[in-house]
Amino acid sequence: MQKPKVFVTRKIPDKGLNLLKKHCEVKIHPHDHVISKKELLAGVKWCDALLCLLTDKIDKSIINANPNLKIISNYAVGYNNIDVKHAASKKIPVGNTPGVLTDAVAEHTFALMLAITKRITESDQFTKKGKYKGWAPMLLLGTELKGKTLGVVGLGRIGAEVAEKAVMGMEMNVLYHNIHKKPKFEKKYNAKKVSLSTLLKKSDVVTIHVPLIPSTHHLIGKKELALMKKTAYLVNTSRGPIIDEKALVTALKNKQIQGAALDVYENEPKLSPGLNKLDNVVLTPHTASATIEARQAMSEIAAKNILGVLFKRFKSPSLVKV
Repeated sequence: MQKPKVFVTRKIPDKGLNLLKKHCEVKIHPHDHVISKKELLAGVKWCDALLCLLTDKIDKSIINANPNLKIISNYAVGYNNIDVKHAASKKIPVGNTPGVLTDAVAEHTFALMLAITKRITESDQFTKKGKYKGWAPMLLLGTELKGKTLGVVGLGRIGAEVAEKAVMGMEMNVLYHNIHKKPKFEKKYNAKKVSLSTLLKKSDVVTIHVPLIPSTHHLIGKKELALMKKTAYLVNTSRGPIIDEKALVTALKNKQIQGAALDVYENEPKLSPGLNKLDNVVLTPHTASATIEARQAMSEIAAKNILGVLFKRFKSPSLVKV
């Protein structure tokens, strides 16, 4: 019996690939860069199952290229790169990899919070460039987090984990903006659900943890940035287009807010003009989930999503509900 064919758009950690290879014929795009649309189309036409990345745009033309495509498995917690509704109309299930990267992203978020409030990257560059001439009482003063207010925009798995670390580790106060109220979380961590405008006005650090959907595109723009304290910081490890990056650059240049720490960008991998020239910003290259543990687990779930659809004896850990 012929094995089903799986096309993988880029090399991912071995755990999932080895699992797929036991049961399927697997073809992996050989180059370590974002696959071109031409190459993607060729791979989709060949396969029964597609394992793609968040950098791959799986639109109607890609989905329509193979009427026999049985599943699209996204190596990411989000799925804004896939036309999920069109896939559903073709009865093609879509998988993602939530949960297993919660700790990694939450830790990275907290690392960014500390880096920007303690001016770690500024201090690192200052020292490496030989500018350090001795201790000084006013040198590179930062901000303490203890007792400050953290505003969490989106209290899902990751947002909740960041908030827990803030309360338990730094004794911070937590405000959150979320579609649903979380009574148990509020009671446990003395958190309070507020409107977005109230959160922005009262928070010392604002951290973004919402998915990228039409209603969250440019959720934080010129108007929202104007509501924040001049001493406040903005952190984003979710999706770049949630913040109007041009407006953020202006706000940072004008010291409208104290600083920002970003792992994601509006037009990745490009940065808005001037963003990389600012001292009051910390930038990482979309590596919040870049731990060995998280990426291996993502690989395994992405593979199991495929096997669960292709073979009845397997279960898909996470298929997107439309």
